[in-house]
Amino acid sequence: MKKRQTGFTLVELLVVLAIIGLLAGLVGPKVLNQLGGAKTDTAGVQVRDFEQALEIYMLDTGKLPTTEQGLEALVQNPGVAGWDGPYLRRNELPLDPWNNDYQYKYPGENGDFDVLSYGADGRPGGDGDNADIGNWQAR
Repeated sequence: MKKRQTGFTLVELLVVLAIIGLLAGLVGPKVLNQLGGAKTDTAGVQVRDFEQALEIYMLDTGKLPTTEQGLEALVQNPGVAGWDGPYLRRNELPLDPWNNDYQYKYPGENGDFDVLSYGADGRPGGDGDNADIGNWQAR
C-alpha cells in the first residue's frame, strides 16, 4: 500500500500569493490615505488647543505674545506681568504630526493671530497632506 502524501502544490501556493498581492494592492493605498487624514485632523486639534491657550494667556496678561516670544510664551513666562501659566497641559510645546514646529504670527495675516502647521512637507502652501493647517480655517 502506498502512502498518499498530503500538502499544497506549487500552483495552489502561487494562486494564494497572487490573491494576497491583489488584496494588498487594493486595500493598502486606502489605509495609507486614512493615516494621512488622521495626521491632518490631529494637527487641526492641536492648532485649536494653541488657540484656546492663547486666549487664556491674553485674559491673564491683557495682550498676546509677540511673534518673537512665540508659542514658547505659553510654557515659560517671557517676563510679562499677569502671566499665570503654563497654559499647555504637558508644560511643553508639541510638534506637529510630521515632527515640525508649529508657526505663530502676531499680528496674524488671517486674523488677530495665526497658529499653523505647514503640513507634511514643512513648507508654506501645498495641497492634500502638504496643505497648511491654521486656526483661521473652518472647523
